Amino acid sequence: MKIQERTGAGAGRSAAPAQPSVGDRLPTPPRERKPALAALAVLLILVGALGATMLVLQAGDRIEVVKVTQAIPAGGSVNTSNTTSVMVAKDDSIHYVEWTQLNDLKKLEAVNAIPAGVVAVGEMFGSEAGVAAGKATVGLSLKAGQYPTGIKQGDTVAAYRVSTATGSSNSNSSSSSASSNSVIVDSARVDYVPGPKDSGDEIVSSTNLAVTLTVDSDKAADLAQAASNGEVALVKVPGNSGN
Repeated sequence: MKIQERTGAGAGRSAAPAQPSVGDRLPTPPRERKPALAALAVLLILVGALGATMLVLQAGDRIEVVKVTQAIPAGGSVNTSNTTSVMVAKDDSIHYVEWTQLNDLKKLEAVNAIPAGVVAVGEMFGSEAGVAAGKATVGLSLKAGQYPTGIKQGDTVAAYRVSTATGSSNSNSSSSSASSNSVIVDSARVDYVPGPKDSGDEIVSSTNLAVTLTVDSDKAADLAQAASNGEVALVKVPGNSGN
């Protein structure tokens, strides 16, 4: 009887389901593939690479243009002394003046004052520039000693009347000139002076310099008369940023 009971008990235990061991895991279903997302990632990579390539190509498409190195007043012109060449990225929306067009640009005038350090564009220049209200331009031909060394476009100068009469027969005119030795214009802007490197500009002798000044209109007549008599001397004064 004891043997049968043990056998029955063992049969009962063998019929129970076996429990999985601690280290075993249930099988997981295979991961679902998403080909659309993979294609999108590849497309984004290609677009990024294409954009980077276009930026490199655009940066490499450069042109040589004109850059202003010295301030140019309204009505002034460019020359090889107040310009240099720089390389910039080509942009059809900006009307750059290419360096090969410098000689043509010399024939034009600045519509407004142009500061130093800017790149020249076509809108800055025209065939002529009007004189501001209340102003006039006067041309001078000066000998050595009548102008300061290094005078250039954009400078501010004062014009003095100087006497040139020496003979006793000219005592009346001499005394008149001596009594009027004074400032004709206390502040005038130099609009033009030939650059030393300008082969295409007006040729001047070693002792004469052609200078164009912009002055108040009520001073123009006195300055022009004194200039015609060779009785003008220019002196640099503070305020060389222009009037």
